[in-house]
Amino acid sequence: MTTVSASSQNPDIQFGSDLAVLQRKWQAAVLPGQGLPGYEEVMLGSLGRLADHIALLKVDGDDLELSRTGRYVQSWVGHDRWNVPLSDVPPDCALALAQVARNALQNQRPHLAVASCVRDGLVQKYELLALPTASRWGGTLIGVYVNEQGRRYHLLDSIFTTTDDGILSLAAIRDHQQRSSDFHIVHLNPSAARLLGQPAQALLWSRLRAGSHLLASTAVIEWLRQVIDGHINSKLEIDSDQRSLSLSATACGDMLSVTMSDVTSLKRREASFRLLFDHNPMPMLVIDPGNLAFLKVNDAAIAHYGYSRDEFLGMRVPEIWPLDEREAHLNALQQAGDNYLIDRNWRHLKADGTEIEIVAFGRRVAFEGQDGYLVAIVDVTERRKAEARIAYMAQHDALTGLHNREANQQRLQNLLELRAPDSHVAVLCVDLDLFKNVNDAFGHPIGDRLLQMVAERLRQQISGRNLVARLGGDEFVIVLAQIASPNEASDVATALIERLSVPYTIDGLDVVIGASIGIALSPSDGGTADELLRNADMALDRAKDSGGNCHHFFEPEMDRLAQRRCDLEIDLRRAFASGQFELHYQPLIGLAEGRIAGFEALLRWRHPERGMISPAEFVPVAEDIGLIVGIGEWVLRQACAEAASWPEPVKVAVNLSPVQFRSRHLVQAVLSALAQSGLPASRLELEITETVFLADTEANLATLHQLRDLGVRISMDDFGTGYSSLSYLRSFPFDKIKIDRSFVQDLAHRPDCLAIVRAISGLGRSLNITTTAEGVESAEQLDWLRAEGCNEGQGFLFSPARPGAEVAALLAQFGGQRPRAAETEQETEQQAEQYCSSPPLACEGRKNVA
Repeated sequence: MTTVSASSQNPDIQFGSDLAVLQRKWQAAVLPGQGLPGYEEVMLGSLGRLADHIALLKVDGDDLELSRTGRYVQSWVGHDRWNVPLSDVPPDCALALAQVARNALQNQRPHLAVASCVRDGLVQKYELLALPTASRWGGTLIGVYVNEQGRRYHLLDSIFTTTDDGILSLAAIRDHQQRSSDFHIVHLNPSAARLLGQPAQALLWSRLRAGSHLLASTAVIEWLRQVIDGHINSKLEIDSDQRSLSLSATACGDMLSVTMSDVTSLKRREASFRLLFDHNPMPMLVIDPGNLAFLKVNDAAIAHYGYSRDEFLGMRVPEIWPLDEREAHLNALQQAGDNYLIDRNWRHLKADGTEIEIVAFGRRVAFEGQDGYLVAIVDVTERRKAEARIAYMAQHDALTGLHNREANQQRLQNLLELRAPDSHVAVLCVDLDLFKNVNDAFGHPIGDRLLQMVAERLRQQISGRNLVARLGGDEFVIVLAQIASPNEASDVATALIERLSVPYTIDGLDVVIGASIGIALSPSDGGTADELLRNADMALDRAKDSGGNCHHFFEPEMDRLAQRRCDLEIDLRRAFASGQFELHYQPLIGLAEGRIAGFEALLRWRHPERGMISPAEFVPVAEDIGLIVGIGEWVLRQACAEAASWPEPVKVAVNLSPVQFRSRHLVQAVLSALAQSGLPASRLELEITETVFLADTEANLATLHQLRDLGVRISMDDFGTGYSSLSYLRSFPFDKIKIDRSFVQDLAHRPDCLAIVRAISGLGRSLNITTTAEGVESAEQLDWLRAEGCNEGQGFLFSPARPGAEVAALLAQFGGQRPRAAETEQETEQQAEQYCSSPPLACEGRKNVA
């Protein structure tokens, strides 16, 4: 007998020096552009003693022929004949040679395998390395190196010592009357010692009666005595607290061969079955499929049918079948096979003669050593209750008990089909204002209680044919089945907002929320359930955008904007993938010396059909759909790469979106951009807005400090708007603050703007922070900024954002001159329109990212 296992398809031979020599010899013989090396280069020449271990196989179509053999191989195959088919070779050798050779042919590479040959009960392993070569006379020759591996071992001894079953040989001890009275353990395997829980040396030659193991019991010894005398069955099961064993014994003269199998897990499964069966609340029966007798019944069956256990076990199954159904019952059971499930209700008889309606489920099982059917009985009444519960759950929200999305959709469609010509069906989408704050502050259990209380208030407000449903989260839908005018829907929405805004008391907590409502009416806003729900949802978005706690009707313009938004999303994904983005650069001018201190990188989208699209239009969409992180990383890489070619110390400023901070890969992205471009970190400025500080402040501050530790400069953009808390400047050492353009625009005409610019400039000087004024468009504004000590200026007075190819010209223009104002307001507008399709402020207001 031979088994062959592959050790490697393309081995780097590590199994001995002989194999390594052959492998290197084969590899060295492979010429460039050649498939297999030549036979002569591999197999002839300096093989030396290895030649005795080589069998040369000739490939003839699908057949293999043993062409030549060395002396070792001749001993292995048992003859010294050459040019013989493998069918004339002993089967174990032939199988090993054929398998290793065919694997080498398939892979066109050397193939190493291990073969196990069994002869006269002894097992010997062999290494076989097949080396495929090309013959100059055509065809393929395979040299197979054969050598024994490891030591021989006896197969039966191996099985005896490794089997999980315990095996013992016992010798009978007889008294003066030749009766067996005890037994010596004369031989045992390791598993027997393990199952008996004692060392093999302690058990060997010991007497059973003197032991303290499972075989030492009087019952086991008596069973063994009867087995050796030929009086009883040769199987026995014994149990202890730790283990259950199944014993089988065979007698041979005064010797017994005993096999022990561990059936502990089987016994435990049987115990689990009995526990599940006996205490199951569902009536369960075990029946004999042959004579249909009851083999076992559980307590629930006894209580359900009214028979005692003894009565049941003396009956046959047909006795609980009504006479008019017995033939149908019997046919169904006979056709059941291994599983018994008939999709119909049956009638059964109880002990008092009353009929019950049931459904039976059964499967064939082995029960106490014989074939049986385990049958579970269901009371159709209970089944109908369960079905009703399932049907209810399929139509209702589990938390609030309101109708769910599917039920609402179906009911709404039915109402639309039955709508009277002069009436309207109204759909009100309701979203709770500030609900997220409640969840965040008090946890989801309080949030769930709040949703249940909201649902109850909605039930109280909406009645009759009208419908209340929960779509999920904190979003609800009201369907008004029949209203005369939009004013009626408006009145309902107003009342709902007022009712839902009344404070809630939950576990002593006073919780205040509001509600926003979007309204769509049929037929004007849609004729199907899907259309009305979609349009009401768009109206809800408008109500939320208006500040919440109000309602808004759907308008056709919303649909147009939604479609435009959808088209923009599709185009935006395509733009990122196809490289439609480009960077323009607006100079930052040092006001004292009139030179360019750096450039702000501004993202531009050159749409193939619509031309330049303003960042104010597409950046919010990119943030919503998750593209902004990828786009922002591209901007970083591109800006750093272009800035690396500028003269030192000109810097580049890149805007960061708050979304990029949530990605947690921002620091790595900056490091990568600097490393790839070679730009010194000191020449990169990262601009953020105060929005970064409004969420996850500690994590975002940690990220800012990591960026600052790299040597990157950090700038606060649009300072003076929003909260503009001075605590931001205290919590992080900004390198620059940028004064928002809204203050610069009216600098010469409004004292409050001048006061703000003066205060920010003074603050910058005190904290050693550079101040940059945005939106500088006139010489008058520039004069005021210089007078107030502002460090830098940026705006159309100097230059709009220009493509990277024009940076060199800008550097030359501002090399040593004072910045020149546009001669007329018209020229300023022309400059703006040349580089941006939106008005100046709209174009630069929302830059590359947030």
